[in-house]
Amino acid sequence: MTAPERLTVTGPADILGFIPHSLGYWPSDSLVAMTMHGRQLGATLRLDLPAPDGAAAPEHYLQAVRGYLDADTSADGTLLAVFTSDTHLAAGTYGGLLAGLAPVLDQAGMPVRDAWYVGGDYWRGAFCLDAECCPCPGRAVQEIRDSALNAEMVYRGSSVGPAPERQDTAARPLPAMHRAAAMEAEEEWERELSPRSRSLAQFRVVLDVWEDLLARPAGLPWVPDVDRDGFLCASLLVPHWRDAVLVMSAAGRKAAEAGVEGFYLFDDALQLEAISPLLVPGNGAGAHGGAGGPSSTAGERRGPERLYSAHSTEPVAVDGEVPNYGAVLMGMAPAVPDWGGMDVLDCILAELAALAGQAAAAALTGRGWISWCRGRGSYAARHLSDALSAEPGYRLAELILELVGRGSICGWAARKESAWQKFGPGAAA
Repeated sequence: MTAPERLTVTGPADILGFIPHSLGYWPSDSLVAMTMHGRQLGATLRLDLPAPDGAAAPEHYLQAVRGYLDADTSADGTLLAVFTSDTHLAAGTYGGLLAGLAPVLDQAGMPVRDAWYVGGDYWRGAFCLDAECCPCPGRAVQEIRDSALNAEMVYRGSSVGPAPERQDTAARPLPAMHRAAAMEAEEEWERELSPRSRSLAQFRVVLDVWEDLLARPAGLPWVPDVDRDGFLCASLLVPHWRDAVLVMSAAGRKAAEAGVEGFYLFDDALQLEAISPLLVPGNGAGAHGGAGGPSSTAGERRGPERLYSAHSTEPVAVDGEVPNYGAVLMGMAPAVPDWGGMDVLDCILAELAALAGQAAAAALTGRGWISWCRGRGSYAARHLSDALSAEPGYRLAELILELVGRGSICGWAARKESAWQKFGPGAAA
């Protein structure tokens, strides 16, 4: 994630105060590197610190840091911060690491402009020898929390939460009765949808439902609905439908339709009517006692049930063609994804994951992919690990987690012009 362009930085406390907002949490036992573009902050990278016995300057670690930062091709400088539990011992333990990074980053054209140690109670400049500027054991960490930039970030709506490994993956507690009813609906929808998994008409209806939801106004509260939520969960159980939803959120409907049709997954001879949970005025109660349900067919759908405007993102053509699934899922196309659509999808998937049904692994994997696209590897790893706990061997989660583990950076996150900004263009990161 890149930094905003309109923040006022007056000193180190402001820079250090921005880091938890950029990451979403206060790091611990971490090396944080921030690229610089002239006098502007660029991308933020967090890595686990190497073991103390290997911190003198492990070559593979130094090259890994350089490799990650090389993704910011316009960077001309770097700021480093070592977050550790004790600033008293930090210099002796990690001084060699910073000394080893300096020539590596200088050679890469990103010289280290400054560095700091941040402990639980105190922080100090890593290169500062002035006792008046950096008295022993350092300055109070509260200065960072009270910095003007931290206050500005809070004013903009940013908050610093717990570290990913301490977060609950459930969006919020759900009534047991609703969860049980939604899981019953999911099972019924799965029985109805399974024979239609190769139906092109059903695929398009599934996209209709998801497209409608992706166009929801930002900040609109999620109202649980048994039939709808059961349908959404059941749709995620079909791999090519699941992938199409991810692609559509980032690159638009045309990309979702064109990409999946290229896999020859559909049976033109399949005559089953497509079904949908969308409200149809005048239609009888569905199988679950509400409007819609598995008895609602695509032929009954009319304009009034489309609650929101259609998802409007048009895919960016690559050599005159709509981007394929691989290019979208790796963040190579379109040039800039529809972050708004992906943000909405992330919120929906969080609600579906909280139901803890069969589709939990798919919903958590989708959240992991979105976090990876945002450049938030720690969050991605948490969601993907939870997906594998929900369903061991879930293939898509394994593939994305392997990318995260190798330190691979999503194409969008690697480019400043396309990287996710928490508060939107021109606002905060």
